Amino acid sequence: MADLSALAENLINGKAREVKELTQKAIDEGVPVARILNDGLIKGMSVVGEKFKNNEFYVPEVLIAARAMHAGMDILKPLLSSSGVQPIGKVAIGTVKGDLHDIGKNLVVMMLEGAGFEVMDLGIDVPPEKFVEAVKQGANIIAMSALLTTTMTAMKTTLEALKEAGVRDKVKTLIGGAPVTQNYANEIGADGYARDATSGADKARELLGVA
Repeated sequence: MADLSALAENLINGKAREVKELTQKAIDEGVPVARILNDGLIKGMSVVGEKFKNNEFYVPEVLIAARAMHAGMDILKPLLSSSGVQPIGKVAIGTVKGDLHDIGKNLVVMMLEGAGFEVMDLGIDVPPEKFVEAVKQGANIIAMSALLTTTMTAMKTTLEALKEAGVRDKVKTLIGGAPVTQNYANEIGADGYARDATSGADKARELLGVA
């Protein structure tokens, strides 16, 4: 039987080619797609997340591991829907209007994908109406990032826009970024705050009750 711990291990070590081969091998051996995803790819990425949180891994290692994860996901993706495996939720994420920083956001995207979420990456400098549109397209969570104190206010504006559009109660909101704090999240009425990329994925699971 395919060794899914080897798959997870190679992902942690960022070996994209091996991850691709082991994913294919597991499929060929008839291992259920959900098991390959959960016990191989997601398990590996959760270790990467923990190591990142504990400062044992830094951004380059996370990027390399995420590339390896995508190598496996590219093979699994077409099979996921046909085997009825649903993502645990749909997150629309973006850096708020006026802010052009995306490294932090990109790390959160990787951690979310690694945790089994479907991610709509809205990019940088995202206006409130684009977040509103994402909710109408089925996002369960709106995740907003800001790296500047001057752009943090756009988070509040976006929450107000969600209310005005009548969709605030249809979605959970999660905010993060260097200047952002739990106090600020409380102040503007966001549902969650994440200190770093790994916490972002954990918090997203918590918000949807799948923690």
